[in-house]
Amino acid sequence: MSIDTSINAAASITEADIFDAHLGGKLSVQSKMPLTSKRDLSIAYTPGVAQVSRAIAADPSLAATHTWASRLVVVVSDGTAVLGLGDIGAAASLPVMEGKSALFKEFGGLDSIPLVLNTTNVDEIIETLVRLRPSFGAVNLEDISAPRCFELEARLIEALDCPVMHDDQHGTAVVVLAALFNAAKVANKRLEDLRVVISGAGAAGIAIAEIMITTGVGDVVLVDSKGTIHRDRDDLNAIKAKYAAVTNTDSIIGGIGEALDGADVVVGVSSSKFAEEDLTRMNDDAIIFALSNPDPEVMPDVASKYAAVVATGRSDFPNQINNVLAFPGIFRGALDAGARRITSEMKIAAARAIAALAEDDLSSDFIVPSPLDPRVMPAVSAAVQAAATE
Repeated sequence: MSIDTSINAAASITEADIFDAHLGGKLSVQSKMPLTSKRDLSIAYTPGVAQVSRAIAADPSLAATHTWASRLVVVVSDGTAVLGLGDIGAAASLPVMEGKSALFKEFGGLDSIPLVLNTTNVDEIIETLVRLRPSFGAVNLEDISAPRCFELEARLIEALDCPVMHDDQHGTAVVVLAALFNAAKVANKRLEDLRVVISGAGAAGIAIAEIMITTGVGDVVLVDSKGTIHRDRDDLNAIKAKYAAVTNTDSIIGGIGEALDGADVVVGVSSSKFAEEDLTRMNDDAIIFALSNPDPEVMPDVASKYAAVVATGRSDFPNQINNVLAFPGIFRGALDAGARRITSEMKIAAARAIAALAEDDLSSDFIVPSPLDPRVMPAVSAAVQAAATE
C-alpha cells in the first residue's frame, strides 16, 4: 500500500489521536433499509428474504442485483509486506486493511471489507478466495511480499471470474505513468525517447516497468540491490529474468550511478538513497520521482538542482504520487462495466484520465491532481469503463 507516513504531513496529530481513532476499528456495517417495525423485519429477514433466496437459487444471476456481493471489494493481505514495517503478520496488518476498505467507500463509493489471512501459502490463499467467491465482486490484493505476489495475482486472475488487482503493483504504476505523461510535457521530452531508471525491482518496480513498456517508453532499466538487471545476470528470479529480456537494451552493467548516466527519468521505489553525484550524471531537465516513504530517496530541494520535475510520495511536497488517485476509480469502473479482468488497456486509460485532470494548470509543481479532488474517481471510472467495453 502506498501511503504517506511522514511526520511533517501530520505534525499536529498526536499518538493519542491515532489510537483513539482506531479504538474499536474504523469500519462498521449499516443496514440500507429501516428495521423499526415487524413489517421491516419480515421484508429484510424472515419470511420475506426466502423469496429472494429462492429466486437466486433458480437464477444465480440475480445475486448480482439483489445482494451486495457484486459491489463488494475484499482487501486481502497476509501481512508480509506492510507499509515500511515489513512482515508483521495478519493481525497487525488489519488496521491498514481497514483503512484501505474505508478509502474504497469514501473515494470509490464501493463497499469493502478486509480479509487478513493467517497463511503465506499461495495455494491456501487461492483456495480460500475461490471458496469465498460468492461473497464478493472484486479482489484488491494488498501488502503481499514479492515475488509471491506475482504468482498469487496471476493465478487468482485465472481462478476467479471477477476483477483482481494487486494495488501495490498496479495502483502505483498507474499513478507513476500519469505523472510521467505530464512531467514529460513540462520537461519537453517525448515518451518514446526516454530512458527510465527504476530503483527497486519488487512489486511496484516490476509493475512500473511493465506499464511503461506497454505504453511505449523508449527504454527502461531496472536496478535491484545487486545492480542493474541485465541478460547476463545468473542470479535473477523468474520475474526479474523475464524483464531482463525486455529492458536495459544497452546492457548497462553496474549500480544506480551507471544506470543514471545519460538517463532522463529515475523512479525510486526502494529504500536505497540517490547520491547527489549520481544525479549529476542524468540528462538535462531530468525527471526524478523519489517515492519511498517516509523518507524519499532524495529530498526535493536536492533533486530540484538537477531535475525539471520532482515528485515524491509525501503530501507535504508538491506532486504527491498517491495510489488513492487510481484504485477507487479503477475498481469502480471495472465493476460498473461488468468486467471480469482489469486489463493493461484499462490501467493505461486510468493513467491518461488522471493526467488529463492536471493539464489545465500544468507546471513543474503540479503534474497530478490532488487525491482529494472530487473529479478524480468519476474521470478514472469513466475511462476504465470505456476501455473495458472497447
